Amino acid sequence: MGEHYGVPLERSDYLKLGPHEKSCTPEGFQQWLDDLGGGERLAVDLFSGAGGLSLGLKRAGWTVAAAVDFDQRALETHAANFPGMSLHMDLGDPSERDRLVQILEPAKIDLVAGGPPCQPFSRAGRSKIRSLVEKHGRDPEDRRRELWVAYLDLVKRIRPRAVLMENVPDMGLGDDFFVIRTIEQELEDLGYATQVRLADAWNYGVPQHRKRLILLARNDVEKFDWRSPQQSWTTLSDAIGDLPKLPDGNKGARSLPYKSSKKLGVFATEMRDGAPEGLVWDHMTRAVRDDDREIFALMSSSTLYSEVPEQLRRYKADHFTDKYKKLDWSELSRTITAHIAKDGYWYIHPEQLRTLTVREAARVQTFPDSFRFAGVRSDAFRQIGNAVPPFLGEAAAEVLAPVEGVAAPADGLKPRWRDVRNDLTAWARKRRAGDDWYHLPGEQLAPLHAAVVAVLAGSKIRSGPLAEILAVIKRFKRLSGPMYAGLLAAAPTDTTQKRLARLQPLVDSPAAWRKPSDVPSLVGMKPGEDSLYRLLTGEDLLLVGQGPLRVAARLNDSTAHRVNRLSDGRVNLVKIVGAGEDAPLRMAALRLIGSSICHDIEPVCSACPLKAYCPQKTVTLFDDELEIAAAP
Repeated sequence: MGEHYGVPLERSDYLKLGPHEKSCTPEGFQQWLDDLGGGERLAVDLFSGAGGLSLGLKRAGWTVAAAVDFDQRALETHAANFPGMSLHMDLGDPSERDRLVQILEPAKIDLVAGGPPCQPFSRAGRSKIRSLVEKHGRDPEDRRRELWVAYLDLVKRIRPRAVLMENVPDMGLGDDFFVIRTIEQELEDLGYATQVRLADAWNYGVPQHRKRLILLARNDVEKFDWRSPQQSWTTLSDAIGDLPKLPDGNKGARSLPYKSSKKLGVFATEMRDGAPEGLVWDHMTRAVRDDDREIFALMSSSTLYSEVPEQLRRYKADHFTDKYKKLDWSELSRTITAHIAKDGYWYIHPEQLRTLTVREAARVQTFPDSFRFAGVRSDAFRQIGNAVPPFLGEAAAEVLAPVEGVAAPADGLKPRWRDVRNDLTAWARKRRAGDDWYHLPGEQLAPLHAAVVAVLAGSKIRSGPLAEILAVIKRFKRLSGPMYAGLLAAAPTDTTQKRLARLQPLVDSPAAWRKPSDVPSLVGMKPGEDSLYRLLTGEDLLLVGQGPLRVAARLNDSTAHRVNRLSDGRVNLVKIVGAGEDAPLRMAALRLIGSSICHDIEPVCSACPLKAYCPQKTVTLFDDELEIAAAP
């Protein structure tokens, strides 16, 4: 024991949990299957952690035959709470994946679920890995980066009927959904229909703000029907208001008497199901400094750290604007994350001068009171913070339930979106060979042409004058003085001419074209111009402009181009853009369709290459001059 920030530094006791009575080892797996007697829907949970997703699968009707993780404490938790196998494996190791496939060979696995770690998926992460490879000889197949590849590899080899992958939204938003698009397209090529969804956990009874990215796939039917979201949320009071009050300054204990002072609501009743009567486990938290207790007493749920009296602060308020957060009985909780294992300042109890207990955090994540977490107190907090809320896992898994009487086609499904992408690609290639060559990436569109299109993108120049400007440089890949003068002369307005004048640093400068990625900074491109330039030079990215979002929303029969553009709007784009070498071409084609065909008002649907797939298309029946139009 020692002193740390004025509080005794204490570790809790270690909770050792024995395995579930129906757990098994790989050697006994065949016997375990025999004892089930058949008829069970079997699932595998990869990167399972403590088992939040496993519990969701169980609630939705699956039996988890195997859970795999590298965290020994989390696996001890999983083994105690679930039958089947809880396997310690590093799935980044191909030989370990081989071993897992061999272990599972006797079973017919219906569903593969899991959430591969997402940190390396951001552009920053990929750039860092690339730098390490280039400068320090680092293996380009970085082990962390491989984990989503490992997940996909196992799905391909196990070939379940259904797939469920869960992760934080940044897994998609941080890298233009590159990984998600790759996984989706590879699964579709194997005969799976897929869906990507950003799900708010509170819509499914989870009492916290928590948005998660869900990827679903199935090879039996192209159907993804989610249950209707809840119209009101489960409040923090609903979630933990029945738990015993801890005496002032008391840290709680592994086991405390339980007697609710109020009638239990639906949520609390469900949490108590299976728990020992008159007893609550793991209702324990950390000691709190005296000055923290003073701060907590002054706070309301809306108090910012900068509003805490300066003499009580020990962090810089400009750097830690949300260092402390008091929760509100009538609201949702703040998102429970693994950070809670370090300190509980983000989760201050609404009434008592302390932070949340292990049991309260578990309740907010929708773990029932019967669910125990192995290890010391910080281990439990970490496992809880890393978990998928079981209620959310259940809602996602329900979508993948088998349809009675429907079996997977022998040659797999032929998903609608694969046809959409194929038709869009064919149309784009045809248009690229004609007058629209400068709108669509390809061999004839050089960085010079992309730079001109990018700097003129916001000028509202019409297609005719733009084509005349591009004709000046169509046969060239470098910008000479006479060509630059020709560009300026072809500009129809002073505004257009000023935009083209920004290209002056590229004139007669061979060095400027040796590294085309430097061109945007040389001419001072704005973020939108830079994105368009990179797209036209063949970089795989999502161009989140109003036109492409409108096309994608209409094809998805949604209005996400008007609301939620940066989240749900991008998800709509994902399906159409897909992955692979033609993804930039399809993205550019969507931009072209959005600007020239799919107008916000009076779209020219008869000219759209995707009209056969669009639920919101305008159809004109020339025979009797009857027009049926959907709302734009």
